[in-house]
Amino acid sequence: MRLAEQVTFGGGGLDRAAHRRGDDAWLAGAWSGAQVLPLWRDKPLFGPEGLGWVPSAHPLLDARRAEAVFLGLSGGSARFALDLSDWVPAEMPETLGLFRDPSEQRHPELPEDLSFRELRGGMTALAPVEAELAATAKGLFDWHRGHGFCARCGQPSRPAEAGWQRHCPGCGAPHFPRTDPVVIMLVRRGNRVLLGRSPGWPEGMFSLLAGFVEPGETVEAAVRREVAEETGVRIGQVGYLASQPWPFPASLMLGCWAEAETDRITPDPAEIDDARWVSREEMLAVLAGERTDMLPPRPGAIAGFLIRMWLADRLD
Repeated sequence: MRLAEQVTFGGGGLDRAAHRRGDDAWLAGAWSGAQVLPLWRDKPLFGPEGLGWVPSAHPLLDARRAEAVFLGLSGGSARFALDLSDWVPAEMPETLGLFRDPSEQRHPELPEDLSFRELRGGMTALAPVEAELAATAKGLFDWHRGHGFCARCGQPSRPAEAGWQRHCPGCGAPHFPRTDPVVIMLVRRGNRVLLGRSPGWPEGMFSLLAGFVEPGETVEAAVRREVAEETGVRIGQVGYLASQPWPFPASLMLGCWAEAETDRITPDPAEIDDARWVSREEMLAVLAGERTDMLPPRPGAIAGFLIRMWLADRLD
């Protein structure tokens, strides 16, 4: 697919410089004068025109250099990230039950025009390389928080390789950041596409069907299984279109097309609140805001990208 890397978090061109992750002397030198992206509880720091990069020499950051994660090189300069989740704001946001957290937090030791914001809300405004950097930082810190103990022997593990590994001092096992493959499929039948909605989504929100790839399963088999499990629709041909890193928390979305062989929808109530066939004409009306029963695709997600490519006959 020629436009595949135009999805959010794709095509940034970040030089990850993996060969530098174990070079402590180089990392120490690179830290001097580097730009650092602070995160607070999965929220990157944003500024007026993109991410809120802070000089490494800032007292709040320089004192915690040993905790920094090396993201790579951008524009020839080193980029790091630091997790400041141990900071407790004066007012904590009330996010229970919210689909998205709209709140912002400002750290008293950082400039006033910088604030921590949920990545979902600001990702489409970022330049491709900044979106890639934010997704990388968020994914790494989420992994570290959830993998503090060795999966082999249960001992506490330690960050290594500039944040790209964890090592167990007990049994010596190395552990690496995980990414979960997820198929998301544009299911076609004639002039229509199959959409569904999960319980708990905002009213009127629909998307393409999606699901995790299981052990021992091909991408094609996962597409057929997930569509059948969620809607009862039988799938024939399957093809790959594009991918998108989706750090919510650690997925790689594998965008596919799929040809439906049956029409009848039998939703699985445990996973699908509603599912329906939507024609091109109906989908164009949704995108134009002319429908009251359906919302346009969520900005930044690969589902909207694939739907628009389908409408433009550009699934090639």
